Amino acid sequence: MQSGDVDLRVAPVEHVLDLVEHGLRVRLDTDSVVRKRRSVGARTSRGTWVRIERRSLHRIDGQGWNGVESAAVLTGIAKPEWFAGMAWRETVTDAMWRVDETELVVASPVKAGGRLVVDPGLPDAWWSTLNASLDALAGQDTTRVATPDTVTVTPAVVTESIRATFGDGIDTTLTEWVPAHADLNWANVTGPQCWILDWEDWGLAPRGLDAATLWGNSLAVPDLAERVRRERHADLESRSGRLMALFFCAKVMGRSNDPTDPLVGPARRESVRLVGELRLSR
Repeated sequence: MQSGDVDLRVAPVEHVLDLVEHGLRVRLDTDSVVRKRRSVGARTSRGTWVRIERRSLHRIDGQGWNGVESAAVLTGIAKPEWFAGMAWRETVTDAMWRVDETELVVASPVKAGGRLVVDPGLPDAWWSTLNASLDALAGQDTTRVATPDTVTVTPAVVTESIRATFGDGIDTTLTEWVPAHADLNWANVTGPQCWILDWEDWGLAPRGLDAATLWGNSLAVPDLAERVRRERHADLESRSGRLMALFFCAKVMGRSNDPTDPLVGPARRESVRLVGELRLSR
């Protein structure tokens, strides 16, 4: 965590909840509050959901910080409808707060926190909805650039991450860019009905970023990872998709010092395959 960042799972947020209630003229259900590292969410008295995020100024680029609001123009995607938003600057700490009020989704995240290590047994209808949503998303027009992990995705970012872990022998040229959710993990999709949540980081990204992210977060459950690979075969078998899968593996292998992390071993094994395929396809 960089200087200026705050973990909202443990930081006091009562004063922020008060500001949100006043600004949106709504009451928050404190018993429903969900706290994550970057955001806090809660049900409201008018049957909606409020998502609150704090972001340091150094993590906000020139395109602005209104991903959830701007995603309201996207069509054909299983996502909550956006209703209202507000933002303010916290001058003492050089940070900004962003609040978005959206449709309430009653289905639960497939895995609210931590690593997914058990197959959730999602029905075929779930996969159909996911595929239709990702295909529709890839066909949208936007000038936004995706910010996975709040970092704007660029060819340089991808190249640096891959080379830091796997060396210089891989051509990381990226020629296919399409709109992506950019944080498609099991905490941001619900089941057994498929909804895709948390759109703050969406934008243009290398083809296959979303498929690779969901696949990578499934590696501790081999059958599930294989299902993702089958369902999103066209993306993951493209050169860009292979690079995005290797990009995911590089981040897992580079940041984890915990040998018990269930993704590290599979990521190492998959990276050997991916490096070989990418070198052969040059």
